[in-house]
Amino acid sequence: MIELKEENFSSEIMNSEKPIVVDFWATWCGPCQRLAPVIEQLSHEMPDAVFAKVNVEDNSSLARQFKVMSIPTIKIIKNGEVVDTSIGYKDKDDLKAIIEKHI
Repeated sequence: MIELKEENFSSEIMNSEKPIVVDFWATWCGPCQRLAPVIEQLSHEMPDAVFAKVNVEDNSSLARQFKVMSIPTIKIIKNGEVVDTSIGYKDKDDLKAIIEKHI
């Protein structure tokens, strides 16, 4: 799992040949805390995707850039472009199905 920050976001995103699943979250967000273990499990089960997290409190400019209005928000980025967005908590099967569409 990659911890993305404003400093490394561009290089990590542009250099990946795999789709990147980016979890926008915050420490105070209950649904974000429930989603974290789901993301962690999927990161081990889905080697054809790269999983990353962005703490919106520490990286507010990234949240604005990607128009994150509520959290948790999952953005799937492929070839440098956002190809899918999921807002709110999703269970493992639902989130896995969303990601698999882009692998």
